[in-house]
Amino acid sequence: MSVSVRFLPDNVTVNAEVGEALLDVAERAGVMIPTGCLMGSCHACTVELDDGDVIRACISAVLPTDEELTIHLFSDPTW
Repeated sequence: MSVSVRFLPDNVTVNAEVGEALLDVAERAGVMIPTGCLMGSCHACTVELDDGDVIRACISAVLPTDEELTIHLFSDPTW
């Protein structure tokens, strides 16, 4: 199943498969999500979904949805 993923504030949209790693989707879209530990504990890759849920992109995959999946990127100057 294919899902449309939109990254804000860059406003870049790309199609992804359910279960695909979010970092891989971002890389394919040309969107940079900072990473640190790649295990979710350093919080460098924190992003927010449209519904307000905060997730770690390094340990998250694209979930099935009937609507566009919108990812809000945070800007942390330390990463």
